[in-house]
Amino acid sequence: MRFNYKVILNILGLLILLNGAFMMTCVPFSLYFGGKDLNALLISGASAMIIGYMIFALTQKNRSKDLKKKDGYLIVTLGWLSMSLFGTLPYILSGSIPDFTDAFFETISGFTTTGATILTDIEGLDKGILFWRSLTQWIGGMGIIVLAVAILPLLGIGGMQLFVAEAPGISPDKLKPRITETAKRLWFIYVALTLVEMILLWAGGMTFYDAINHALTTMATGGFSTKNASIAYYQSPFIQYVIIFFMFLAGTNFTVTYFALHGQFKTVLKNEEFRFYLIITFLVMTLISIGVYQTQGQGLELSIRQALFQVVSVITTTGYVTADYTQWPYEVVLLLFVLMFVGASAGSTAGGVKIVRHLILVKNSILELKRQLHPSAILPVRFNGKAVHKDITFNILAFIMIYISIFAFGSILVSFIGVDFMTSISAVATCLGNIGPGLGNVGPVDHFGEIPVLAKWVLSILMLLGRLELFTVLILFTPYFWKKV
Repeated sequence: MRFNYKVILNILGLLILLNGAFMMTCVPFSLYFGGKDLNALLISGASAMIIGYMIFALTQKNRSKDLKKKDGYLIVTLGWLSMSLFGTLPYILSGSIPDFTDAFFETISGFTTTGATILTDIEGLDKGILFWRSLTQWIGGMGIIVLAVAILPLLGIGGMQLFVAEAPGISPDKLKPRITETAKRLWFIYVALTLVEMILLWAGGMTFYDAINHALTTMATGGFSTKNASIAYYQSPFIQYVIIFFMFLAGTNFTVTYFALHGQFKTVLKNEEFRFYLIITFLVMTLISIGVYQTQGQGLELSIRQALFQVVSVITTTGYVTADYTQWPYEVVLLLFVLMFVGASAGSTAGGVKIVRHLILVKNSILELKRQLHPSAILPVRFNGKAVHKDITFNILAFIMIYISIFAFGSILVSFIGVDFMTSISAVATCLGNIGPGLGNVGPVDHFGEIPVLAKWVLSILMLLGRLELFTVLILFTPYFWKKV
């Protein structure tokens, strides 16, 4: 199969153009707050828009409209990399993060909604740059690729290949027969929920600027905050409960949210993944609440709120913090570490393995025991009342095996570079799972700034792998992907 390079470049040009347009939305904040970042934002945005438009225009004529699955994988990976490269410009040109490695790390952490940061003084950044930092997570949350899919028919190109390659989870559920309509509805829900959360946070005592930033990064399950202390800066229970609710919502499959908004609550409650999402969150929160209440010498409500906040933050891979959980009992910290490998729902903005994969893996393992007793019996794995095709089961087994292997190899590699082992396994787990803060020297009150340069590049690759669900990136390094068929 030959690649349609003209179409690939055409769409990459469109993505770079959109990236530049998003940068321009930061300019009003720079003007209003009188920051020194205005020229950097204008130059960065204009450069991205001009270069993107040139690539788009030069490849627009005489190109085939046929977009194959291979093209989709290449576009998604190159799209995320090109967005991240152009996304470094505001940091570098403004002097906020002059080092390219650090700027790239911060940018790809934003676009992959990881939330790992190298910054030591977040509050010292100019407001325009700080808004761009939050905006990268909001863009990456649903995926700028899906945004492009919504307008691809205007270019005469079908977008299913892009949606399959970018959408998190096993396979994207179509809300409507046409993929474009699906993308539009997903973005409508995404934008609407962001606006509702922003209004609630503003009403709860945040400034308008802080409210919009935190709404952007909450719905993206990204975790970038405008405060050095993250959400711990806000002692308001109302603000914390609002963020808990919207983190949980962002970690829910958006098709489930779609049904809930249309009053189809029976459909929501019948969804196995959503039920287990609720159960796991409640059980772990209960266990951690008990541990925190017994050891931290604080009230019951505060113990429950802090436990619930951290459990939802970790399982949804958001990465916000309201307390230094590394000071909690060892058993509690271990439980949170294990939770890093769970992830929330497929089809959400969350990272991680995803609950549906764990469910199907467990079900298949139980059925495998029955197959040993009844080798001739046909015992399909069922999910939401439907038989799961064997190909999906094999895909899940391969995904989890590769995920664990990458985690183990990455931890060893980072430790060999010169990072202590606890920090290594934590940094790899949190970057691969797109979570943000971890344990050791990258805990909730620390940062990634002291990590060696080579390790930062390793972790950056892991963030991309995790966000694009491993296969989308790894398949590019196989000989048969490039083989002409």
